[in-house]
Amino acid sequence: MKVNFRPLHDRVLVRRIEQEEKTAGGIIIPDTAKEKPMEGEVISVGSGLRSEDGKVTPLDVKAGDRILFGKWSGTEVKFNSEEYLVMKESDIMGIIS
Repeated sequence: MKVNFRPLHDRVLVRRIEQEEKTAGGIIIPDTAKEKPMEGEVISVGSGLRSEDGKVTPLDVKAGDRILFGKWSGTEVKFNSEEYLVMKESDIMGIIS
């Protein structure tokens, strides 16, 4: 689904990747006991971080990357009834390959 939103500067738009509803042992986890996933897919990225002298440093992540981020990272937003996160690139811990 296409989202008509482009983050500015060093911000990134992320869609959470939902975790499995079962544990490895086969136990089903109810919705009330689930934690919000800390894994997501980058949907779009800003142009980069602008330094004081005006140079733009491009971001290390790109659309389509699968990332790991902090539990309390980002700001939740809703587009077309789907939830996303807008966060700074510095909130991203790493790219999952």
